[in-house]
Amino acid sequence: MGLNESFRLPPPFAEAVQIHERAIMRYLVRMTSDRDDALDLFQETWLRAYRAYPQLKSADGLKPWLYRIATNLCRNRARDNLRRSRVLTPAGDTGDADTVAAPAHAGWDGVIHIKRIVAKLPEKQRSALVMRKFGGLDYGEIGAALGCSNESARASVFKAMKKLETAK
Repeated sequence: MGLNESFRLPPPFAEAVQIHERAIMRYLVRMTSDRDDALDLFQETWLRAYRAYPQLKSADGLKPWLYRIATNLCRNRARDNLRRSRVLTPAGDTGDADTVAAPAHAGWDGVIHIKRIVAKLPEKQRSALVMRKFGGLDYGEIGAALGCSNESARASVFKAMKKLETAK
């Protein structure tokens, strides 16, 4: 990654990059399931954060603020991909690759199975789950990142976990 190494950053922002870049990258990889997309969104996240950093009112809100930027970029990318797929998909073709049955000899790898389930969760539940279980954010930080209350963040994680349990 080494975002800080490519050009000189102001000290407080450089420290923020150093502290949070790995967590943001992991979050984006889990949200997109594609390393190239995650790298694009990672760069865009830090570019937007750099531009808006002077307006940030408190360093206490930095972590959820960065996750909010990353989440919004993921939402935008998903929306754009959906629009693009609607334009490019011929009439009558659903374009749903998941409906193709796996070969009988392939078996199920638990990790891949869980990734598929997580990928199918509603966006808010998926974001909240990834932030909580993989990012270590508390419900207040998740709520701030998603623009919702702590209770709503907690409910989103709970619903996501229930869906994972029932899908196993």
